[in-house]
Amino acid sequence: MTGTLRTGTSGFGYPAWAPAFYAPGTPRAELLVAYAARLSAVELSGTYYRHFSDAQAAAWAARVPPGFRFAVKLLRTGSLRAYGADPGGTIPWLTSPLGALGGHLGAALLRIPADRARDDDRLDRLLAAWPPAIPLALEAQDASWHVDETHARLRAAGAALVVTETDDAPDPPVTVTAPFVYLRLRRSLYGRADLDAWAARLEPFLADGRDAYVFFRHDEHGATPRLAAALAAQLPQFAPAETAGPRGAR
Repeated sequence: MTGTLRTGTSGFGYPAWAPAFYAPGTPRAELLVAYAARLSAVELSGTYYRHFSDAQAAAWAARVPPGFRFAVKLLRTGSLRAYGADPGGTIPWLTSPLGALGGHLGAALLRIPADRARDDDRLDRLLAAWPPAIPLALEAQDASWHVDETHARLRAAGAALVVTETDDAPDPPVTVTAPFVYLRLRRSLYGRADLDAWAARLEPFLADGRDAYVFFRHDEHGATPRLAAALAAQLPQFAPAETAGPRGAR
């Protein structure tokens, strides 16, 4: 059994992506439908700045085809509380709207910012309180986290260590700690050779049965969603099985 590759971008609600990605004149209310017609996943970025409701999550889920998945970048302040003093009290509140996404939930992205060095005790408390039914992708930005001890803890919990590529840190190692791989490709420029290289790196994981989520950063003109589509086209054998078209307004 092979894994599934889902590619996309951080956010979708950018009218300025017309005409490079969206058709000119696409109403803002129809941007998600148009996005999901061409890409198989999105990393919701607005949820990092404001909590969202069950109703909002259900509305997103109603607009996309069966194979589409949402990765939810969890609220910044709530993530810090979950990692800090109150994981048991914060995590249920932080993750409660995710259930309204139903089968469209891909993963929850929780960021530990660069000013937080590795703390095994805090990580243990967070992982112990995390709901097993919600796939967790952890982006630990300080270099102190990228050690065997962290990898072992995440592997035991089935949580993914996010792989983040930036202009300052190109070609990062991919350390697999979960049944899925989660990549954030944030460089300012990607060419065909870069996509070829990432496709070659991803293929063994997918062939081994692991799913992969790959998200390019938001840009101002619509180049990055086209990169996401081009990367998916490199590995068509790992496309989502569900190919129904986008749903209309409900």
